Amino acid sequence: MPSLPATAAESADALDGRPLGKRGAATRRRLLDATARLLESDGVRDLRVVDIAREVGTSPATFYQYFRDVEEAVLALTAEVGEELAPVDELLSRPWAGPSGLAAAREMVDAFIRYWDGHRAVLRTRNLAAQEGDVRFRQVRNDSLRPLTDHLATTVAESQAARRVSDEISPMAAAAALVALLERMAAFHRDLESLGITRDDVVETTARIVHQTVTGVGAEA
Repeated sequence: MPSLPATAAESADALDGRPLGKRGAATRRRLLDATARLLESDGVRDLRVVDIAREVGTSPATFYQYFRDVEEAVLALTAEVGEELAPVDELLSRPWAGPSGLAAAREMVDAFIRYWDGHRAVLRTRNLAAQEGDVRFRQVRNDSLRPLTDHLATTVAESQAARRVSDEISPMAAAAALVALLERMAAFHRDLESLGITRDDVVETTARIVHQTVTGVGAEA
């Protein structure tokens, strides 16, 4: 897994409240990157501080200068990964009505799947913790996905005003359902390959479902 952007780490403080200097920020970054790598093979319940420290070549005492426990390090990772969804959100600003609308939806779905592929272990851990009731991870997930959800809901409402989408549909409920669909398909698209469903199939089908739901434009697109 590539190193995540250092901006969040550089702005963080040590547990004793001291601002991190350049060296401290670099150490924190290495600990987070090691945590992300280890999550790919070990679940958060099996991941130990000593494993992370060993991966970095430091001591558990150093880890505890920056994080109280493994879950806190994973939580920091999920917040950073959430910020990387911004380019996907920006694709939503393109018009989805008209001849180029489906292409814009297709590009957004493709970018969302690439985002998941790049951070699968962290996002899977975040969602599992959120589903199990950890409010910290649920909040991070909601904050990350809110721009996407809000924009889809706004697009549905605009389509309703133009009489292209039924008024019986709740814009926010539709948006929430579509975001859940996006996450599910992104998380498990590799598993579908055993059924003969390609990544291109997933992108095209998901994009058409999203586009038709929010715009009311049918198969003729």
